[in-house]
Amino acid sequence: MPKVGFVSLGCPKNLVDSEVMMGILARAGYELTPRAGEADVLVVNTCSFIEPAQKESVDSILEMAEYKKFGRAQKLIVAGCMVERYRNDIREQIPEVDAVIGTGEIEKILEACEGQLRTDDPHAAALPTYLYHDATPRVLATPSHTAYIKINEGCDHPCTFCVIPQLRGKFRSRRFESVVREAENLAAAGVREISLIGQDTTFYGEDLGIRDGLATLLERLAQIEELNWVRFLYCYPNRITPRLLDTIAAHPRLAKYLDVPLQHASRGVLARMKRGSNGDAFLKMLEKTRKAIPGVSIRTSFIVGFPGETENDFRDLCEFVRAAEFDWMGVFAYSDEDSSKSFALENKVNAKTIARRRDTLMSIQRKISARKLRGKIGQRLQVMVEGPSKDTDLIWEARLEGMAPEIDGKVYVTEFEGVNDAAELPAPGTLATIEITESKDYDLIGRVLEFEKPLPGSVGRQQIAAASPFPILA
Repeated sequence: MPKVGFVSLGCPKNLVDSEVMMGILARAGYELTPRAGEADVLVVNTCSFIEPAQKESVDSILEMAEYKKFGRAQKLIVAGCMVERYRNDIREQIPEVDAVIGTGEIEKILEACEGQLRTDDPHAAALPTYLYHDATPRVLATPSHTAYIKINEGCDHPCTFCVIPQLRGKFRSRRFESVVREAENLAAAGVREISLIGQDTTFYGEDLGIRDGLATLLERLAQIEELNWVRFLYCYPNRITPRLLDTIAAHPRLAKYLDVPLQHASRGVLARMKRGSNGDAFLKMLEKTRKAIPGVSIRTSFIVGFPGETENDFRDLCEFVRAAEFDWMGVFAYSDEDSSKSFALENKVNAKTIARRRDTLMSIQRKISARKLRGKIGQRLQVMVEGPSKDTDLIWEARLEGMAPEIDGKVYVTEFEGVNDAAELPAPGTLATIEITESKDYDLIGRVLEFEKPLPGSVGRQQIAAASPFPILA
């Protein structure tokens, strides 16, 4: 059977799509390879959210096209969000591409690889409606102890800066029991941390008639004994209900962590974004959240340089960030996408000003983060062991419950107390107690004092977690 290599770009939602496509091909007998030079088929799963992501996608397609022109590869397939926006352009301008499949066609990856995909399908250009389920094959590309579960797809929010509804279609939730079965299957395979993802996880289940759907789902997943942590990402600020907060607080396996992209704090900017609310309302929401969940870690993200954003608007945002004291924060430079509603707005902000505002806001957050982490020195905290650092085997990595995979800081482990042999080191996904000895702007350093060990005679976590994830090409 042919060998196939994947390049997966963009967000974790896109990564799950890549994992599903790899699963479909692996079930059909294809061999997955992490080396582009060995692949007979190359698949680039693209991102098209903002201009830098589009450029990265095009560069990756052109790079893989070189392997088709001068190497072993016989086919090049482009998948994902970029296809939803530029399907015909990709076909016409990059002749090396043999097939394109959008976000709603990923189950057709086998047809695309075997040259059986219809190019005249009248449904191909329609809004995506596809949803994978618990019986859909997946090959995890994440570390073996952690995995994402996509609980819904698409979005119905009218945010003017966003093109996601065009790329992913209308909001639709997966069936409740399907999500639970997938979580149980992953846990049985050695996964110890699950992150629920979707365009808006807090809306989960409403289209299925499930009241408080996310809270109900979290309650159910918190009963899976093999899991250590369950978290959810991308929640909408006005949908953080008392029931949701109480649920997180009540269950030890539910990570005390909230990811709430607020986008801005100025009432005027938020109105032009079609987001609504304001900084004062957000501060009250944060106060309620911290009161309901003691010790909760909160992450957010903002957009600077939105059309019409004045210096006063930006000053309001800076003051809000100082007052809110987020644990983690990301800042995006506004990208003027031609298919977004904000593209037609006047009073565009120039690139130099946008860059300055981004740097200023991140500088404020860097000081907040450094001060917060400095306060953890000397504390004994629970972490999840990740394994050796990618940079050196002399240092291991771990994460606090309030650190989501890939996007937040890390805890660097310099010592395992009482461990004299490499065979005694904990498996990835193991919970451990660590003493924090140093802090940086976004990371911590410490020594592990003790960690969970497998019960005698049982299948140890070292064995369970030994299988390596499939490495993505880029």
